[in-house]
Amino acid sequence: MQAVIILSLICGAGLAFAQVKVAGVSLGVTFVFFAGILAGHIGLSIDPQMLQYAQSFGLVLFVYALGLQVGPGFFSSFRKGGLTLNMLGLGLTLIGTAVAIAFHYIFNISIADIDGILCGATTNTPALGAAQQTLSSMNLPTSSPALACALTYPLGVLGVIIGILVIRKLWVKPADIANPADEKPDHTYIAEFEVDNPGIFGKSVKEIAHQSSKKFVISRLWRENKVRIPSSETQLEQKDKLLVITNEDDVEGLTMLFGEQEKKDWNKEDIDWNAIDSQLISQHIVVTRPEINGKKLGTLRLRNHYGINISRVLRSGVKLLATSELVLQMGDRLTVVGEQNAIDNVEKILGNKVVSLKEPNLMSVFIGMVLGLALGSIPLQLPGMSSPMRLGLAGGPIIIGILIGAFGPRLHMITYTTRSANLMLRGLGLSLYLAGLGLQSGSHFFETVVRPTGLLWVGVGLSITLIPVLITGIVSLKIFHLDFGSISGMLSGSMANPMALNYANDSIPGDHPSVSYATVYPFCMFIRVIIAQLILMIFI
Repeated sequence: MQAVIILSLICGAGLAFAQVKVAGVSLGVTFVFFAGILAGHIGLSIDPQMLQYAQSFGLVLFVYALGLQVGPGFFSSFRKGGLTLNMLGLGLTLIGTAVAIAFHYIFNISIADIDGILCGATTNTPALGAAQQTLSSMNLPTSSPALACALTYPLGVLGVIIGILVIRKLWVKPADIANPADEKPDHTYIAEFEVDNPGIFGKSVKEIAHQSSKKFVISRLWRENKVRIPSSETQLEQKDKLLVITNEDDVEGLTMLFGEQEKKDWNKEDIDWNAIDSQLISQHIVVTRPEINGKKLGTLRLRNHYGINISRVLRSGVKLLATSELVLQMGDRLTVVGEQNAIDNVEKILGNKVVSLKEPNLMSVFIGMVLGLALGSIPLQLPGMSSPMRLGLAGGPIIIGILIGAFGPRLHMITYTTRSANLMLRGLGLSLYLAGLGLQSGSHFFETVVRPTGLLWVGVGLSITLIPVLITGIVSLKIFHLDFGSISGMLSGSMANPMALNYANDSIPGDHPSVSYATVYPFCMFIRVIIAQLILMIFI
């Protein structure tokens, strides 16, 4: 009971101070860390085994829930522009690691302490957890890296913001900041075509789709002033008018395929789709039946069986093209076009019981954590190392979380959790971990701060934060010609710094910072967890 009371008080006090902002910047949940340090300093303590359990359980819960959230978009983040952002994030990570190792030799700081400084300078507590696991497996003390992390963490937060400010003041021009009006909000585009290409007269929609390299969905077909839902067997005739959903980049190619694009803008937000014609209506249906999770849209044959069309799929705020190969997931919102009776039947197939989505699927959480711990315990023998490396409590669960989030629906696993439920799991896990970590480090924190060693650690940590941020930011701007919003988000994500992202979102128009942050965060987080262990295994 004593342990529960003390940890609860630490978490409550820290989260209360998390609302405090200085110059618009807050350390957020990190205040729990410092509340734990203060509690340890004034002599509060709990049973060491209970403390170890709270830290371990909190860390596993946090990193697994994080992996589960970023999993669906993890592998797609490496496509097109995402590959450039991730490679820049990897470069920043490697530069910071090289700077930390250089300071290890220059100032004769122990490798365990420099690892803790690196974790604090990059505000990466999962990496610190991995480092502590590695030290524990080597029968070495784990308190010193935690203390070094605590000293350098605050300036690690501010350092990224300072770096973004410096880059903006010295090198950024107005043209380097993207205009939100030029952004494409969706991944889909609606266009109207008139069939005027003799090469497709009399051919079915299925035949034309197989001939074309462009992906599209024909939502409505007008022929002789009558509207209909085309099936895959519908043959197109001259002068047919088609309402087509596709990607904007493919419109020019589809114009050549169909013959002529109409001028009407179908992408305005104020279009009343139900007023277009009297026969058909458009309705949103949410996938809530577990049996549908992981099935390809084409295998349901909804168009052929019910005479309806699915034009778009909304997933996590992104509109996707409803191709036959699209794998459906719990929580997907489908835009269905057809007659009311047909839509009612489709609704029974897909579920559309939104209330059921509010119930978190805890079974996948606990199974995933067990699998993550099993993966984390597997010894990995690397060339040139006397002892094997393990992914540990931080690395194993985050990898399993990413894999289940990305591929779980394909295996018919129900991995859907609401955003609020995921944030609750992450917040609870991180708070427990930081409270235990602070309590463990508190007894020696303040006496270390005032010593020359503590001041050296703070200065080294700030340098590890600023140097990679400035180098990577300038390279991104001058060599890769990225817009400043994307650069700011990439820097914040590579440094696992949501506070810097909040600052970027408040000071830069558009959502480029958030998009690039989400693109690089999971990959860089995983790399830092591995590097934190490799540093110790190579240099000890």
